[in-house]
Amino acid sequence: MEIEEIKEKIRSDEYEISFHAEKERYAEGIIISDLETAISNGEILEDYPNDPRGPSCLVLGYSQNRPIHIVCGYTPIKWIRIITVYIPKLPKWVDERTRTKGGKSNA
Repeated sequence: MEIEEIKEKIRSDEYEISFHAEKERYAEGIIISDLETAISNGEILEDYPNDPRGPSCLVLGYSQNRPIHIVCGYTPIKWIRIITVYIPKLPKWVDERTRTKGGKSNA
């Protein structure tokens, strides 16, 4: 996946949020505009080209001075699907860029 394509799809409103991501978003206090802002200034932190559910990636972006992780994939019509979203923190993350030794990939 390419970050510029993801950003363009978000700007064009060609994305959907999975039920799982909606639950996580709500639990973390992340609003839709936070997602859009984080992706607009984001970068791909990890790429999962061989994910059995289809190619996906972990985007790191910032909104309201906090890091947000967003796992993105594609829908069958090539929209972006936001698979999950969360604030990186212990026990999986030391900081927004560094997994703990036991912190496995989401893919």
